[in-house]
Amino acid sequence: MRLKITHRTEYRYDAPVHYLLQRLRLLPVSGPTQTVLSWALKIEGAREEVRFTDHFGNDTRLLSVEGERDFITVEASGEVVTRDTSGVSGPHQGFAPLWLFGQETPLTTIGGGIRELAASVGEGADIERLHRLMAVIGERVAYTMGTTNAATPAEDALALKTGVCQDHSHIFAAAARAMGFPARYVSGYLMMDAAVEQAASHAWAEAHVAGLGWVAFDVANGISPDERYVKVATGRDYRDATPVSGIRLGQAEEQLAVTVTVEQ
Repeated sequence: MRLKITHRTEYRYDAPVHYLLQRLRLLPVSGPTQTVLSWALKIEGAREEVRFTDHFGNDTRLLSVEGERDFITVEASGEVVTRDTSGVSGPHQGFAPLWLFGQETPLTTIGGGIRELAASVGEGADIERLHRLMAVIGERVAYTMGTTNAATPAEDALALKTGVCQDHSHIFAAAARAMGFPARYVSGYLMMDAAVEQAASHAWAEAHVAGLGWVAFDVANGISPDERYVKVATGRDYRDATPVSGIRLGQAEEQLAVTVTVEQ
């Protein structure tokens, strides 16, 4: 499937910003599940300082702002050809060792709730257990916007029984690690059947299965990603794969507007 994507992020401030540094992970790379035909970044109000591939294999850019700026816009857009591989993206690659994805992070700490969730999956073949895990999380944690935020740990979201795709992915990664699987967080895009324009990018999780490699699971939709998905960045949790993050100096209040369009 050939997908056209535009992801626009606009920051406006009620007073000039004297210094700001932003990190972008907005550039997908070609791999087993996708081929990037074209991709471009348009930046207004800031300048690109450096570009590099981080230890998770993410194409990363750093932007800076100095002077009297009161707005910044970043638009990432391009076309990607995707393939349905039933969520399988194959052997582990990159600088980060596979064992790193078996470790807890502050957002994926394994507590009593996660351990009970992992134990409830039962025995069986690896891939079957992971699909059951996805289904159980979907049953226990309803998709509800506004009940969690970017700093909500997996244990808290599981206890609340509500969250969004970010929370589903953190819970899945934590539980999969408790079951003995390396697991990682994925940020990217999903072509939705009902809407071309969206309010945010999407997130799902991957677990590493012997004999298959990385296999993806989208708890929010109850499926392994197919040709409607575009992978952009991966990491141990959301903080490693955040599309846009940064710091700024000053007392200015920030207003953020994000629009994402994904269409065939």
